[in-house]
Amino acid sequence: MTIKERKRGMSHRPNFIKTTRESLPAVPLRDMVVFPHMMAPFIVGRAGSVHALEQSLARGDRKIFLIAQKDPKVDDPGREDMHKIGVVARIVQNLRLPNGNVKVMVEGMQRAELMELNEENGAFLAEVEVFEIDLQLDEGLEKYMSRILSVFEQYAKMSQHLAFEGLASTIKTDEPDRFADQLAAHLLISTAEKQDLLELLSPYERLQRLHDLLDVEVEKVNIDKRINVKVKKQMEKAQKEYYLNEKIKAIHTELGRTDDKSDELADLKKDIESSGLSKEARDKAEQELKRLEAMPPVSAEATVSRNYIEWLVSVPWKKKSREIKDLDRAQKILDQDHFGLDEVKERILEFLAVRQLADQTQSSIICFVGPPGVGKSSLAKSIARAMGRKFVRLSLGGVRDEAEIRGHRRTYIGAFPGQIIQMMRKAGTVNPVFLLDEIDKMGTDFRGDPSSALMEVLDPEQNNAFKDHYLDTEFDLSKVMFIATANVSHTIPAALRDRMEIIHLSGYTMTEKLAIAEGFLVPKQAKAHGLTKGKIKFFEDGLRKLIESYTREAGVRNLEREVAKICRKVVREIVQKKKKGKAKVTAESVIEYLGKEKFRRYKFGDKAEVGVSMGLAWTEAGGELLETEVSLMKGRGKLILTGQLGDVMQESARAAVSFLRSRADLLGVDPDFNEGKDLHIHVPEGAIPKDGPSAGITMATALVSAATGLPVRTGLAMTGEITLRGKVLPVGGVKHKLLAAYRADIKEVILPKDNERDLDELPDEVREDLEVHLVETMDEVLALALEGEIRPLPGAEASLKETPANPKPGPVAH
Repeated sequence: MTIKERKRGMSHRPNFIKTTRESLPAVPLRDMVVFPHMMAPFIVGRAGSVHALEQSLARGDRKIFLIAQKDPKVDDPGREDMHKIGVVARIVQNLRLPNGNVKVMVEGMQRAELMELNEENGAFLAEVEVFEIDLQLDEGLEKYMSRILSVFEQYAKMSQHLAFEGLASTIKTDEPDRFADQLAAHLLISTAEKQDLLELLSPYERLQRLHDLLDVEVEKVNIDKRINVKVKKQMEKAQKEYYLNEKIKAIHTELGRTDDKSDELADLKKDIESSGLSKEARDKAEQELKRLEAMPPVSAEATVSRNYIEWLVSVPWKKKSREIKDLDRAQKILDQDHFGLDEVKERILEFLAVRQLADQTQSSIICFVGPPGVGKSSLAKSIARAMGRKFVRLSLGGVRDEAEIRGHRRTYIGAFPGQIIQMMRKAGTVNPVFLLDEIDKMGTDFRGDPSSALMEVLDPEQNNAFKDHYLDTEFDLSKVMFIATANVSHTIPAALRDRMEIIHLSGYTMTEKLAIAEGFLVPKQAKAHGLTKGKIKFFEDGLRKLIESYTREAGVRNLEREVAKICRKVVREIVQKKKKGKAKVTAESVIEYLGKEKFRRYKFGDKAEVGVSMGLAWTEAGGELLETEVSLMKGRGKLILTGQLGDVMQESARAAVSFLRSRADLLGVDPDFNEGKDLHIHVPEGAIPKDGPSAGITMATALVSAATGLPVRTGLAMTGEITLRGKVLPVGGVKHKLLAAYRADIKEVILPKDNERDLDELPDEVREDLEVHLVETMDEVLALALEGEIRPLPGAEASLKETPANPKPGPVAH
């Protein structure tokens, strides 16, 4: 027989299936399927089924047709409630029970298809087509049956409900049809799956389905077995732990010791009561403590709960430092620690004065903005000391993760509170001075935006209910005095900047640096290096040499480094060379100690140059000089810009060129001066990126100088933005720029008229030493900057009527 013949369904019956018609009493079965060659007991209770049973017993052959119901819940089934295929069975035994039911034992004989169903004498009478299956065994089928039998043997041995040794004799047969039905009868599968097997007439098709079902059942038994093994191991481990814990308790009791866990829980409970938690935090702590009491002490969950409670009780909720409100004492401490910085000191004293009259004021958030090394961070420490508060510092440079501020939720392994709560625990009080260092250097990436999380911290209207993700309860930050520091303010997000009071700290002058070095840096480093008074002395000329030739900065950080370097060399001379007497640090000895000068003081040429002008720039490190060079050369009329100029600075250069071309005849320049010539604008120190509009008048002056051949005066620097019509617009960072000019010994500076208000911020010595010219137009700039007279081309209109030819505006009166 071919495989194709074996796989034919009911609609194409193979030649090994023969049929006959019979009329038999029928009993519908609920949630049960009887197979041919199978002994099956069941109880008959419905009246119609009992009558059908009686009619079958009255027949000589005791045959009955058994067919499964589709829905076992139907009490009075009809033809549509029954499956199509059932079994012709023979009643072997029957027993009437006291309640009227009949217990029956039947033996399945053959499959049969229900053709008609009638009701006679209160019982179902079924017209059925009985299938007689006679499939001969061949070699391939015999091997397949053997393979299935081995799988069934494996299934029976693994299953707790079957005894394979007892089934082996009944299952082993040479008839494929009988073999398949015997296996199906003993499989622990659902009624629906059994009915599907019953409806398969082909033994080969039935064997295939049985093979698939056996594979699934074996896998199920394997999974159950693995689960049972794991459960057993866990139960054994739990029992072992329980036994050992009870034994430890008994040993401790015998030794007179108390239980460690009980002690720990008692300590935690005591901490909760004494820590002054808020109502919400106390409820959470007590709830977590109840959970902890029910957990084994060595479990991972217990560790998480214990850590959470410890964090809750260790954070300060009510403890506060006693604030010192003595203004004279605060003034004295601030003056001891820092020279100058009058605006900042005044702001702190104002805050303390307000605290004396109104104890519950909301403290504003102060942000110190200034170049590196001017004392922003150390000033925050001095403020804490002056107020008698604890001081904590959090560096925000490079922070990119929001969780650094708000913490991680407790669902994560190894979760901790954010840095705000960690620093508050470190401070131990609710009112420390909290320094947020380098707030302008925070970043943003896929982990979140920490600056957005800081908005809640730094907003006086919100920070009384700050919620850390780990603690998951409100914490009051309103009593904290937050101080932020930054080198520049434009990189701080606008919403965050709006919540802070910005105080600018400019760079130090030579006089201020000398005072700081003599009063702070030299004594500090001498003490740190073991140089007692009388072993080293820094003279003023030596300190000047250090400041001018070995440092170039707005602050004093590098100056302190150079002082420390000299101290180390002096210490080595004393220790190794046994040098006696006091070491004197003068301008000459500085060169001996530190070697060649690192920076040369800017020197102007003896005579003015054509196409070269001096500008002023403002960077994170303070003010800087910015030289600009312009050259005209043969070419195709191109504009060449070099020196790593940013987009804004390149636009300023183009605006300056457009100004020159539009005013060429008035400036005495051929309108076609750049035809056949390339115009090259270069800003030296090309490795350093430069940007901003404040070099506009500097580049315009150099352009006009190159085009007219008139040189630019030496000892003069300028800053200002230029428009196409020659207007001079105000710029930023004026104080830093003028301090840079002062340090470079520049005597004259050209400044936009609208920046006059910024001159009030300058130290007196700078205002006295610098001659500042305030201008509104480029005509005024050129009149001040160029040597020689500008002669308009013949026929050109006179220069601006309101401005005399080549006026010489005087300096600002002080």
